[in-house]
Amino acid sequence: MLQNYLFDFDGTLADSGTTTVDAIQVVLADYKFTQPSADEIRYYMGIPIETSFPIWTDHQADDKTLAAMYADFRQIYGELERVNIKLFAGIKDVLATLKADNKELFVVTSKASGAIKRSLKQLAIEQYFTGTIGSDQVDHYKPAPDGVLNIARQYQLNLDQCIMIGDAKYDLQMGNVAGVATCGCKWGAYDVASLEKEKPTYLIDYPQELLTLR
Repeated sequence: MLQNYLFDFDGTLADSGTTTVDAIQVVLADYKFTQPSADEIRYYMGIPIETSFPIWTDHQADDKTLAAMYADFRQIYGELERVNIKLFAGIKDVLATLKADNKELFVVTSKASGAIKRSLKQLAIEQYFTGTIGSDQVDHYKPAPDGVLNIARQYQLNLDQCIMIGDAKYDLQMGNVAGVATCGCKWGAYDVASLEKEKPTYLIDYPQELLTLR
């Protein structure tokens, strides 16, 4: 029986529209790097900027430049997110129902820990979550299993009762390596076929289906 629900954030709980794409393109343009297309950016969404930005810069940016780009991205993203971000339809009701059923809810995200706490508060869903873990709280980023395993260790969770829920293949890969059940979410996915290739335990179309998982 599932007891612990570990959610990705962007594309799973929340729809931030073109926020990520816009912020990445602005920063790369500011630093005179070629702008990738929106589709190219979406392909890598789900992993931290510390992994994707070296790719966008073709590994030509030094550590000092990358650090400045990360800071600029987070500032621009935060400004855009305050305007653009919204919950996917039905998510809040699903979270409330799971919580009322005494399930433990967590967020495992590639966002920094401060950013995810800010986002949950802005969307008025922070009260549903027992804990969160951001990219600055793991030694290895998605798709490594650190996020799941750190949450499990911190809260003494039984892995057999955990499920990792996300819209990107990196979420499913992380869950698979960690040894927990996985659920691919089509409603926010850029590439559903990539989710199918990971052979998740569940692959669902709508948030309400989360209430049927066992």
